[in-house]
Amino acid sequence: MCLGIPGEITAIDGNEATASFWDVEKSVRLDIVGDEVEVGDYVLNHAGFAIRKIPDAEVEETIEIYESFLEGDEEEALDEIGAEPGRQLGLGGR
Repeated sequence: MCLGIPGEITAIDGNEATASFWDVEKSVRLDIVGDEVEVGDYVLNHAGFAIRKIPDAEVEETIEIYESFLEGDEEEALDEIGAEPGRQLGLGGR
């Protein structure tokens, strides 16, 4: 099973974008997302690729679901999204 992590697009340069995943900035490719993506949109990221644009009406619920997953082990969750060791999870910074 694959898991896509939701993130907010903060910058776009061609088919490459920067996305914020709970205050962790990562580069994501937009080649396969299938929809036009703009700064401020949310996408599901898997292995560095935006695989789906999250419809505006689903963003809040999607984030709430993922935050419920993260309530268990913050260190493990940060490791899963590729954060640097010692980072803290900024759940309030949507």
